[in-house]
Amino acid sequence: MQRFSVCLMTLLVIAVLSPSHAISVEKKKPKSFTNSVGMKLVSIGAGEFRMGSPASEKTRDDDEAQHAVRLSRGFYMSTTEVTQGQFMKVMGTTPWKDKTFVKEDANQAASYISWEDATKYCVRLSKKEGRKYRLPSEAEWEYACRGGTTTVFSFGDDRKNLGSYGWYGGVIGDGSAKSEKYAHAVGQMRANAWGLYDMHGNVYEWCSDWYGKDYYGKSPVVDPVGPSSGSERVLRGGSWGIDAQYCRSAFRCGYTLTFRNDSVGFRVLCELD
Repeated sequence: MQRFSVCLMTLLVIAVLSPSHAISVEKKKPKSFTNSVGMKLVSIGAGEFRMGSPASEKTRDDDEAQHAVRLSRGFYMSTTEVTQGQFMKVMGTTPWKDKTFVKEDANQAASYISWEDATKYCVRLSKKEGRKYRLPSEAEWEYACRGGTTTVFSFGDDRKNLGSYGWYGGVIGDGSAKSEKYAHAVGQMRANAWGLYDMHGNVYEWCSDWYGKDYYGKSPVVDPVGPSSGSERVLRGGSWGIDAQYCRSAFRCGYTLTFRNDSVGFRVLCELD
């Protein structure tokens, strides 16, 4: 309950393997493509990893039970969060228009996006492109975020380096967005090892799963998709306005399907042909 209060506060203030082993990843040459709305997607191979955080990780929460996960299928992941321009091209709407803590520009990460908005976007984009787009599962998201690492962040354990990889701490904390209190243009920071930008900070990203506090401890080892029901959907990655601890690879929280906020957006997954 206390952790949910923290998650609520941060949003509303802004609106098989051991950890010491290398992660097993399908050995294939990376491929990418750019779709008709200018969205670049990169191929992520199937593999296995340790989802969650070890008990020794500082500032971890009690819903991050570490466990082995194997993803049996690869996928394409958008290299950046969906931008305002990309959202408008598909939906023809601007949920962020005239809202607080927003900088309007085609390359800014789209914010004030609800889970329902994000899933409708995927349906329309799929029809437009003739390919299956959807939100990533929570397991797919964390696997992609970690980019083959087992550390607190995709770049290591030292939070002092987060400012090179993500926008954070604009309201809560003293980070890279402290003087620019809004979701930023995508792809400006360093990418992780798999070519994905802004996996830490900028905007929270919706996943397809229902949120379950205890799901981590009992989820299937192969291709977990979250609880069968719930009242909140998973948000991952932290945002521009909060402290580094909420931008960790393992951090997770949930929110209602209709919730909109200046620090909530999404990225998409495209299934392999």
